[in-house]
Amino acid sequence: MNIFFKELWSYRELLIELVKRDLRVKYRKSVLGYLWSLLNPLMMMLVVSTVFSYMFRFDIVNFPMYLLTGQTLFNFFSEATNMAMSSITNSGSLIKKVYLPKQVFPVSRMLSSFVTFLFSLLAIVIIMVITHVKVTWTILLVPLPLIYILLFATGVGLVLSIMSTYFRDVIYLWGVFITAWMYFTPIFYPISQLPEFASNLMRFNPMYQMLQCFREIVLYGTFPSWQRHVACILCAVMSLGIGIYVFRKKQGNLILYL
Repeated sequence: MNIFFKELWSYRELLIELVKRDLRVKYRKSVLGYLWSLLNPLMMMLVVSTVFSYMFRFDIVNFPMYLLTGQTLFNFFSEATNMAMSSITNSGSLIKKVYLPKQVFPVSRMLSSFVTFLFSLLAIVIIMVITHVKVTWTILLVPLPLIYILLFATGVGLVLSIMSTYFRDVIYLWGVFITAWMYFTPIFYPISQLPEFASNLMRFNPMYQMLQCFREIVLYGTFPSWQRHVACILCAVMSLGIGIYVFRKKQGNLILYL
């Protein structure tokens, strides 16, 4: 693991340039540019709120904020893992020409997605003001769930970048899997709507734990339980550890599949 991070640090300037490139390319021909990072979650929130607010208006207090917090975090996870998954194959021509630590590519995609995600948090701030969400001292803890989900997504992204290089079908399978994962995570519905066995299974959903940690801090103004923090930390560390192990174990033969 130390070698993994030492190589990243040694090529930190390249990593920064790759992140900048991804950000420039993403909105290169867009008139509004980075404003889409703010407008997209707001517009999606309006659409989904219109559809589901009547159904859940008695079960969820401040449904727009409930929806936006869940939607923003899960969208980051989905976008980051999808970008990391194709990072090695899309950089195949460069990898064949010069030696570079291959983890630079999925990590750069992960970081560029994270920067875009930070911009989208402005949408949450706007809705907090509009809906008069009470801000407490717990807002200072916001970086914690953001770090948890970044580490968790990085681990998943590293594994996917390897798997999709060896087996291209993983790209399509992941699309189906993450859609199912989204519906199994209470983004737009309350957990109280689930049957008991599904509610019990939910505690093993890493995205639920991180999403609830974020909501408790931002929406409810409470300190998440230590059990919640421990669950998030375990998921993040285990995911990153497995991701680094799999990546270092299988990266040697990647060039044969590019």
